[in-house]
Amino acid sequence: MSNTNTDEQLEFAFSKKNYIFMIAGILMLVLGFILLSGGGSQDPAVFSEAIFNTQRMVIAPLFLLGGFVMEVFAIMYRPKASE
Repeated sequence: MSNTNTDEQLEFAFSKKNYIFMIAGILMLVLGFILLSGGGSQDPAVFSEAIFNTQRMVIAPLFLLGGFVMEVFAIMYRPKASE
């Protein structure tokens, strides 16, 4: 059976820009989780102050929040229709 409707074009749900934004968001999330990890002590009976440094308390959550916002933006972004 052949397709007699050749006028219709296949359109994807997302454009190339959407995928670029998604990849950037995923990279921000991965970087945020990497920055969040670590800070433990070698001896579990010894408390380590390293878990309360600026990297884990401020920078990593900002990267995570930015990554999630970027993902929502990538899904919701719709390029302007060109005529």
